[in-house]
Amino acid sequence: MGDLRPEHWSEVARIYAAGIATGDATFETDVPSWEAWDTVHLNEHRFVALADDTVVGWVATSPISDRCAYAGVIEHSVYVAPEAQGRGVGRLLLEGLIVSTEAAGIWTIQSGIFPENVASLALHERCGFRQIGVRERIGRLNGVWRDVVAIERRSVAID
Repeated sequence: MGDLRPEHWSEVARIYAAGIATGDATFETDVPSWEAWDTVHLNEHRFVALADDTVVGWVATSPISDRCAYAGVIEHSVYVAPEAQGRGVGRLLLEGLIVSTEAAGIWTIQSGIFPENVASLALHERCGFRQIGVRERIGRLNGVWRDVVAIERRSVAID
């Protein structure tokens, strides 16, 4: 596992496009440019998983707010290449993210997952995330209302 750098973008974008194509990974319908993606993701907590120098998965984070009260709360995305799914890549990425965010004083990692994405929900549960609710009909994807399962992982350092 290593830092996600601009030179990884073509492989990251390929994996992101594969996730978009499933219809169950994101509300996004197109892969953004590197510049647009880079602007909204934190530099400190973005990683790639490599196999034979090829990117097979990635994880990245975004702040949820610029208000100081939420400085320790981030949202994350994790994607694994179709050919690498089921091999522990997602777990490696999430565990690396947890180590990185714990060291930085992040107290909550959150995300939203389509309920149909059973594999992602199971992966997150194995990595210490909990389901905190379902946001029903929160957005439309290709004209269809979709629910999103809200998940979070709280830092072990919270008093």
